[in-house]
Amino acid sequence: MTEEKSQLKKFLEAISVLQWVLSFLLLGAACIILMVYLMFTSLWPLSALYFVWLVMDWQTPERGGRRTTFVRRWRVWEYFRDYFPIKLVKTADLSPNKNYIVGCHPHGIMSAGGFACFSTESCGFTEAFPGVRSCMAVLAGLFKIPILRDYLMNAGLYPVSKPSLVHLLSKRGKGNAVVIVIGGAAESLASSPGVNAVVVKQRKGFVRIALEFGADLVPVYSFGENELFRQVILSEGSVGRRLQDLFKKIMGFAPCLFVGERFAVLPYRTPITTVVGSPISVPKCVSPTEEEVDHYHTLYMEALTKLFHENKVSCGLSESHELRIL
Repeated sequence: MTEEKSQLKKFLEAISVLQWVLSFLLLGAACIILMVYLMFTSLWPLSALYFVWLVMDWQTPERGGRRTTFVRRWRVWEYFRDYFPIKLVKTADLSPNKNYIVGCHPHGIMSAGGFACFSTESCGFTEAFPGVRSCMAVLAGLFKIPILRDYLMNAGLYPVSKPSLVHLLSKRGKGNAVVIVIGGAAESLASSPGVNAVVVKQRKGFVRIALEFGADLVPVYSFGENELFRQVILSEGSVGRRLQDLFKKIMGFAPCLFVGERFAVLPYRTPITTVVGSPISVPKCVSPTEEEVDHYHTLYMEALTKLFHENKVSCGLSESHELRIL
């Protein structure tokens, strides 16, 4: 590749990541502001018609959404993948005759590895797991934001709510891999370079859902995810941390204080390797007991720990690195 082409490719990679970061940070607010602004202009009928459509379409995200292959295969996601780069590693087959709940760790600041591997086709999920459809579930509140909700649905994203998960695991046949970033906002606050910590000890709802529908559990770990940004970690009990926790409790996500490598916005060009573990066979129990939930939750944490230790060296960590389960 010539020097000019190399520079152009790096520029396109940076632009693709920049639009993703800005979408993550600002698109929701921008969509709300736009719709409100239009109400006070001559274009107010467009805004009014959209809100009528919004009311009629309100339940769609929890009823399978409007996934389109077109958005998932945008060329921009290939540049996004190559910026870091991001690689998907398969360690076992997933049968298209089963449904799965895939636990993705760690959250990091923005879950770049999970997004690239499970919400786009840039990392080859369909080729790696033929007949299996990845369905990434994210914060349900995002699907209440006008315009943004339609964009998310077209990308094959779903609300991480009980009705949505029930629909994906019971109304869509087999071969569904529902991807949940288990640690959520709490895990994002623990994200920092050199740290390998996952919040899962008290997160058991995903195991209960798996038992109710007989969906196998699959652990996933994205090595390098926590290296993308430098986060200001506020000490427990500090005013700043209490405000973060309060915001997280009200809004469902935490405002992280972080910096990247360019203009403090772009993430560092750190390789991410998303390793998909072996499925844990889960029986169908319509009304699982606490003992059954605890049993499979323990099996999941053991499988996640094993996955981490078996792949940490090949993914750039030293033998001394440990996985902290919070």
